[in-house]
Amino acid sequence: MERIPMQITHEAPLKYTLEPSNHPYLSGAWTPVHEEVTVDELEVIEGEVPKDIDGIYLRNTENPVHQPLGRHHPFDGDAMVHQVDIRNGKVGYRNRFVRTHCFEEEQIAGQSLWGGLMDPPGTSVRPGFGAHGGLKDTGSTDIIVHAGVAYATFYQCGEAWMLDPITLENLGKAPWGPLDGVSAHPKVDEETGELMFFNYSVHAPYMHYGVVDRAGMLVHYVPIPLPGPRLPHDMAITKNWSILNDMPLFWDEDALKKDIHAARMHDGIPTRFALIPRHGQPEDIRWFEASPTYVLHWTNAWETKNENGDDEIVLEGYHQSCPMPEPLQEYGRYAHMMAYVDEHSFQCRMHRWRFNLTTGETREERLSDRIVEFGMINPDYAMRKSRYVWHTTSKPGWFLFNGFVKHDTETSEEQVFKLPDGVYASEAPVVPKKGGFHEDDAYLVTFLIDENRGTSELAILDASDVTKGPICRLALPHKISSGVHSTWVERAMIG
Repeated sequence: MERIPMQITHEAPLKYTLEPSNHPYLSGAWTPVHEEVTVDELEVIEGEVPKDIDGIYLRNTENPVHQPLGRHHPFDGDAMVHQVDIRNGKVGYRNRFVRTHCFEEEQIAGQSLWGGLMDPPGTSVRPGFGAHGGLKDTGSTDIIVHAGVAYATFYQCGEAWMLDPITLENLGKAPWGPLDGVSAHPKVDEETGELMFFNYSVHAPYMHYGVVDRAGMLVHYVPIPLPGPRLPHDMAITKNWSILNDMPLFWDEDALKKDIHAARMHDGIPTRFALIPRHGQPEDIRWFEASPTYVLHWTNAWETKNENGDDEIVLEGYHQSCPMPEPLQEYGRYAHMMAYVDEHSFQCRMHRWRFNLTTGETREERLSDRIVEFGMINPDYAMRKSRYVWHTTSKPGWFLFNGFVKHDTETSEEQVFKLPDGVYASEAPVVPKKGGFHEDDAYLVTFLIDENRGTSELAILDASDVTKGPICRLALPHKISSGVHSTWVERAMIG
């Protein structure tokens, strides 16, 4: 049968000054894409799109527009959100830059105005935003949907930037965003319609925690007492508690006095968890200690009772055995950068923490010896006991996902699917099947970047058996850049 070419609509071109580069995170699977397009229907190149998927997949990516002022870190790029809209077995696609204040100012100037994560003080032409103080607010880390609005957030606490999840129209900054910004990884409780978030800074009280209601109003905002500046990345929620953290990897105090943001592990300091009731005050916080580590991402948390009848909170995520790895010398001038974004260097593994609300004790256990991260659960099991986690695996030495693992936390059994060499995936949300009975009656939705052919695809996998690989693949109109986080939202949640 003759293939009908995709009908592609192009948006107006942008000003960009970025030059071709052999930088490892400006080339290959991280080559930025600058065109913004809309495609009403993607071409199916293998399999059939399941009819019981009805919603939107959003992924945030890093796409620097202008030549860096100094060194480039992969998380310095301008935010571009890619979207696929799946309905009745048909799939549309569009991508748009997130027009933050910094993005728009650089479009006017026609050049970069801010330095990056690895640059020394004085690199930026203008003062920066957020917890780091001198960075560009890109909104390029996370993407979630709350109350029918998509929010792009930056891990160094910029503003929360709003987009229409269907059209990707930029809607400006969130009106509820506080002065200290919003960190990546706000959490949404679909039952109550509430969004929970945190931020952090270099000035006292160093961390805040907030709640936004289903109408988009900030209804709760309190300080979290910490002894100094910290570098949290993620949070978790249960039905009644929010879980924040104080970990021993944070900025070196002496360097910070010189406005140099250099993180290090602080010996002799434990990991601490702050459990605060959802609408609680600082005096209501329950603090728990655990072994020293750093954790980028949590997968789930829930409330339960232990074998003695004590109330407990269970938290699962990725424990790092080596949060400050040795440089990967084979990469020369990029040795430090490559190690600090390499999951194999900092040795992250699935881990469980149990916080006993009766005794105040913490119990820990490793759930797997496999190096994994960026896991997803069935969203219907958020904030309650879940059995399965779908992790990504990564290419050693690189921040590139090269496969998926379905992990059974009850039996420790694992299914593994490895992509062909030169093909890389994105974080893959779990999409429950309509009418499914089991936790793994679901799909995984992901983008694939094929460096062998210079193309990108949308792929859908059967979450109950990832070893089969994609059950269908659809061609994207251009090769996209790699990036970080993604989300899935059912159409019923966005109207």
